[in-house]
Amino acid sequence: MEIDNIVDLETIKTNMHAKNKDDALKELAELLLQNEYISDVNGFMTDIYAREAEGQTGIGNYIAIPHGKSSFVKKIGVAIGINEDEIPWETLDGNGVKGVILFAVGNDNDGAQNHLKLLSLFARKLGNDEVVENLLQSKNAEDVKEAFGQ
Repeated sequence: MEIDNIVDLETIKTNMHAKNKDDALKELAELLLQNEYISDVNGFMTDIYAREAEGQTGIGNYIAIPHGKSSFVKKIGVAIGINEDEIPWETLDGNGVKGVILFAVGNDNDGAQNHLKLLSLFARKLGNDEVVENLLQSKNAEDVKEAFGQ
C-alpha cells in the first residue's frame, strides 16, 4: 500500500472555509460519499465521533488525522481538506488545525490491518516538516498529492 494509490484527487478539497471540526468533517465525508467510499454520511460521522471521544486526533503542526473504523465504508480511502483558517481542534501542541486527513476504513479484520498501515504511512510523511508545509500551502488537489509524493 502506497500513499500514491490511496490519495484520490476527487477526495481532496483545498481552500475550505470550515468554521469548526464538525463542518470540516461533514464536508470531507460528503466527498467520500460522492465518490462511493462510504454509503452513509451520518452513520460514518457517528463512527468518527466515537473515535474522537477516545483521544486527540490533532497531531500538532496544524494537522489532524480523524479516523474511525466504520461499517459504512465501502472501500478504503482518505479525504484530505486544507482549510483557509485555523479551526479549533483538540491537538497535541495546543494549536488549531488547517489540514485534515480523514481516513475511511472498514471495521472488519482487513479494515483494522489497513487502518494501521494507513496511519503508519501518513505518520511517516507527516513527520517531515517540509511535507506538512507544502501540504498546508496547497492550492489544489494536485499540490496536495505532490506534497505527499516528497
